[in-house]
Parts: sequence; structure tokens; C-alpha cells
Amino acid sequence: MKRWAPYWLALPGWMWLGIFLVVPIVAMASVSLQTGNLLDGFVQTFSVSNYTDAIGKYSTQLVRSLVYGGVATVIMLLLGYPVAYWIAFKAGSRKSMYLFLLLLPFFVSFVLRTISWGFLLADDGILFGTLKGWGLLPENFHVLATTVAVIGGLVYNFLPFMILPIYVALERVDPRVIEAAYDLYASRFDAFRRVVLPLSLPGVFAGVLMTFVPATADPVNAAVLGGTGNTMIGNIIQTEYLVNSNYPTASALSFTLMAVLLVGIFIYARALGTENVLEAAAR
Repeated sequence: MKRWAPYWLALPGWMWLGIFLVVPIVAMASVSLQTGNLLDGFVQTFSVSNYTDAIGKYSTQLVRSLVYGGVATVIMLLLGYPVAYWIAFKAGSRKSMYLFLLLLPFFVSFVLRTISWGFLLADDGILFGTLKGWGLLPENFHVLATTVAVIGGLVYNFLPFMILPIYVALERVDPRVIEAAYDLYASRFDAFRRVVLPLSLPGVFAGVLMTFVPATADPVNAAVLGGTGNTMIGNIIQTEYLVNSNYPTASALSFTLMAVLLVGIFIYARALGTENVLEAAAR
């Protein structure tokens, strides 16, 4: 009986994943191959053309989403790593306070935070309206409904998901290892490059995954902060599902996005070296 105890304990989790992850994915895969409409109903015809038609029609939005997600992820890494490093090694007894401040925005709804950014970046808003009134900015200056606004919103909303995994990885670095590097006449830069950075790669790997995937598929920031030229694939999927009731196309786009992200993650893992990452995480 003891031998089966771990399996019984894991059973609720596996059932949850099966019901709320596997079943919806299988159902969506089936819908993506159907044809028809909402009035006459949808029939399973195994129509692969749903994928080719959807990709051909919305390839621009798909590429734009990957670019926005990639740029936002790089910016988050450049901003997040120093913050995580500072909290892990310099914050001292105030680490908990800084982590709380980092998580504080999550006490407010994701949508409300994005709308607040919309008010802040508005042409006549608190920031730019005031600067224009002082004559520091031209009247035709605007940020809202631009690529900069959308990427800025993605960075703001998902930055904590980059910082936290990196912080956890850095927190596990034994200070004695860094001191040993200094004892071997390594400079601060060499100690960081040869000791700290390799040991923090598990956090970097997790942080990139936790930010790139949701940022690429996010429909909120583009809808609130972007314009007609900033539509992302998440907006298209949302419109096809909820407005046009074109479920096969929406499902095909969802699977296409999922496949592209999985391929990208696999390439990223191979390039980073998952074996080295796992070895560093196990230390």
C-alpha cells in the first residue's frame, strides 16, 4: 500500500490536468479541422485548409506578435537581471520588503493596470498633457497607439515574472563560491561571468519562458495601448472566437501559435544548453 501512496497523492493533480488541459486541447484540435458556421453547425471534415488559410490571412499578426514578445522579453531580461541581482546580494534584511513591492501591482487586476497605462500615456494625459502644457513636447507628440506603447505595456505587466525566477536562482548561489573566485584573483566581472551567471541560468531560462509565451499571446496590451497597426495574434483569436464565431479558424490559429512557441522554446533550450541548466539547478 505504501508503494502506491505517491501515485494516490498525485492522482488529483493528474486528474485536474487531464480534465482542464488535455480535454480542452483535444476538443480544440477537433474543432480546428471542422467546417461550417454557427447557424448550420460545424461538421468534422478534417479540413487542413483551415490552417493554411488562417496562416496565410494572419501571418502579419503572427510575426508581429513574435517580434513584440521577443523584444519585450529581451528588455525584461536587461531590466530584470540587475534588479534580481541587487535584491539577492545587496538588499540585506530588506529582501522581503522589496519582493513585496515587486508583487504589489498584482493586487490590482491585469486589465485595470493596463488601462491605467492608457490614461498615463494619453496625448492629453497626466504625463504628456502636462509636458505639452509646459512646452517641453510638441503638440503632435504621442506614444499611445504605437509599437512603443504596446511593448512598454508588455514589459510593465510581465517584468516580475522575469525577476522572480532569476532572484530565486541567484539566492541559491553560495557566497563562498564567489569569494573563492576572488581568492583566485578573478575580477568582479570575471567572477560574475564565470560563476554567478552560469549558476543563474536556470532562473534566466525560466524567466524567459514565463515572459515570452504570455507576452506573445497577450491580447490586452495591444487592444488597450495599441492601434489598428499593432494588432497581435491574440486579438485575432479573440475576435474570431467571440465576435465572428469562427471557431475552426480561431482553433487553428491557437494551435499554430502553440506550435510556433514550442518550436521556439525547443530551439532556445538547445541553444542555451538544457543539460547545463539542469546541472546548475541541481547544485
